[in-house]
Amino acid sequence: MGTYLSKPKTEKVSQDGENHRVRYGLSSMQGWRTSMEDAHTALPDLDSSTSFFAVYDGHGGKAVAKFCAKFLHKELLTDEAYLGGDLAESLRRAFLRMDEMMCSNKKWRELLRDDVQKTTGFDDEVYLMSGVNENETDAASKEELDSDSEEPSSGCTACAVIMRGNKLVVANAGDSRCVLSKGGQAYDLSKDHKPELEAEKERILKAGGFIHGGRINGSLNLTRAIGDMEFKRNKLLPAEEQIVTANPDIITADLSEDAEFIALACDGIWDCMSSQELVDFVHEQLKLQSKLSVICERVLDNCLAPSAGGEGCDNMTLILIQLKKPATSTSWH
Repeated sequence: MGTYLSKPKTEKVSQDGENHRVRYGLSSMQGWRTSMEDAHTALPDLDSSTSFFAVYDGHGGKAVAKFCAKFLHKELLTDEAYLGGDLAESLRRAFLRMDEMMCSNKKWRELLRDDVQKTTGFDDEVYLMSGVNENETDAASKEELDSDSEEPSSGCTACAVIMRGNKLVVANAGDSRCVLSKGGQAYDLSKDHKPELEAEKERILKAGGFIHGGRINGSLNLTRAIGDMEFKRNKLLPAEEQIVTANPDIITADLSEDAEFIALACDGIWDCMSSQELVDFVHEQLKLQSKLSVICERVLDNCLAPSAGGEGCDNMTLILIQLKKPATSTSWH
């Protein structure tokens, strides 16, 4: 079956939580993939006034996604911008800091030794020529995990949300997505970073890359990611201007009373449902079920393909977040 299992792994990792500000539920599922390369973080109490949620979708291995899930939010807490109240700038710095940390710490994988097992298979962000031997990909993945290389050869998308008071800050690099449901309407609070976008294409070409078959250098089908250091080797350019950059787009929003919930998910969900379709599905489920993790599980089951190949075969992760005390004004930019 190549990079797919003979039958999907439908067991789910699910969780619910809440504090005085928010309640959330999440679920993740390996599905048809030969390994689970998604990771997530859900911290309703990042500190006494702030909640933090993020999804990380790995490609070429799970190590970078796991690294981000373990360390990105910790970098926020010590960042001068965060301590000064600039949530957007602190998020931007934290994304870029992940690359710096992995490249400056030759033994960065050892930080994950308790969390990361041998990985097999690859996400579809990375193009694989037909006929790849599974034993070879298994060996390559193990080598990547055990290597002392200073550079991570795998990568991950990242979409993170900070909530403080009525303020919502979303940072995104890649094609995971954050959606706000407001009055039953879906509002995208992130943009999928794909090679066909003019601004992305311009940066890629300027940095010395090319696009072939809708993929950067014929390989990667997204334009922003953490890791993937082979695309970040132009020493004449800053991190923000490399062929692939971890520099996130950032959107801020002031949440209103009719802000119903926030959906944060990897592209395994968005390959199968539009933003509005997900919002409609969750609305219907909320009439039947109050436990948010159960609703997440139903979304995953709804998206799972009946057979291997195509949409509905990726790893899937979804976080649903509800505000308990929304504020009274709304805008986003």
